Order: sequence, then C-alpha cells, then structure tokens
Amino acid sequence: MGTRQHILQTVRRLAIQTGSVPSMDVIARQAEVSKGGLMHHFTSRAALVEGIAVQAIDDMDAALTAAAGRGDVVETWLRLSSSPDEAALYRAMLILLTDHATLTDTLLQQTVDATRRWERLFAGETGDPVAASVVRLVGDGMLLNGVTADSPAPDIDAVVHWLNRGSSRD
Repeated sequence: MGTRQHILQTVRRLAIQTGSVPSMDVIARQAEVSKGGLMHHFTSRAALVEGIAVQAIDDMDAALTAAAGRGDVVETWLRLSSSPDEAALYRAMLILLTDHATLTDTLLQQTVDATRRWERLFAGETGDPVAASVVRLVGDGMLLNGVTADSPAPDIDAVVHWLNRGSSRD
C-alpha cells in the first residue's frame, strides 16, 4: 500500500473511531508521516475528506461488481448501507461534506456517475429500472438512518425478501 492509501486508511479508521475527521497534526502522527509528507498528498482536511469519499465510492464499486457476479448485488448494497462503520464514517464526514465550498465539481460528478453505475447493477439483478431506483433509495435511507440515529439496523433478510418479491411481480 502506498503512502497516500495508508493516509486514507488511517483517516478512515480515526474518523470511525472518534466520530470526526481529526486535525492534520493528529493524522500525520497516527499515519506516521511528517506533516509535510501529509500535505504533499492532501493540502487540507477538505482534500482528505474528498479522498475518503472517492475511496468509499471505489470500495462500493468493487463490492457491488463482485456481488453482481454472485447474483446478490441488492443484498450486498443493503448490508453495506446499514453497516455501523459506514454510518460512523459518513457521520464524521457529514459536516465537511455539507460545506459546498469544500465539495468539488469532480467529487459531485463522481458521486452521480457511481449512483448510475450502481443502479444499472441493481436493474441487472432485479430486471426492473424502477425497482433499481427503489433499492438505491432504500439503501440511501438505511445509511442516513445510521448516520442520524442510533436505532437498530433493519432485518436485512426481510428487506431483501420484500424488495425481491415486489420486483418479481409482473
């Protein structure tokens, strides 16, 4: 793993553990790199958050692509959407991600493109583009629920069953 990836993994771990994106000094210390080395890869906390967001998109792409090969992309999406670690990470990034000054057009476009890719995978499994949109929105809602509340995760098996039953109707 390269230095950039190591830094991103460190920030991700710290964000999940502490509930916030730490200062650049803490990140450099925890990643065991100099502050100059950190700044070489990420010029600001906003750049770090963008790096984490892009990494999260890449990780989801890999997980959903693998799941599509197994035929369980909908279930994988819903399980990942209700993951406590994912909710903790998004909760930590939420404040910085809501600051439109720190969001780049590139990150916003990457998010839109990823959402379209994922919906195509859901449609491939369900055979229905409307069901694919519903699946994505349910997963988005599950993630938001985890970010905003400490309520228990829903019964994923029951949700998958219900969604599959609805998408298989003619």
